[in-house]
Amino acid sequence: MEKDKIDSLRFGRWGEAIAAEYLKSKGYLIIASHFQFHHTEIDLIARDGDYLVFIEVKTRSSDDFGSPEEAITERKKAHLRRAAEGYLYLNNLGQVDCRFDVISLSFDDRGRAEIEHLVNAFE
Repeated sequence: MEKDKIDSLRFGRWGEAIAAEYLKSKGYLIIASHFQFHHTEIDLIARDGDYLVFIEVKTRSSDDFGSPEEAITERKKAHLRRAAEGYLYLNNLGQVDCRFDVISLSFDDRGRAEIEHLVNAFE
């Protein structure tokens, strides 16, 4: 694997860890991370009260390529929905209230994370 690809993967995983800690501080219960279904990964799956929440984490060191949430195309949303359906099926979770959240992480010049949490982002 290329060095840039490894660094990018490591950077993304770091952002996901920051997002998980942020969600825990908000009372979410993280129940899974890096769930894979048909070549699509759901970064985090959590409980927020009665909701099962599928969370996409987007991490950027700059906004040269647009904001992190702009990287979630309609095609990506469709893949995430299919993966979420797979999770529900594999875990025998029939009628459960679900939603998709997006955590957007951007870093300033000092390396501090700015977190934006879009609740029910796919509506």
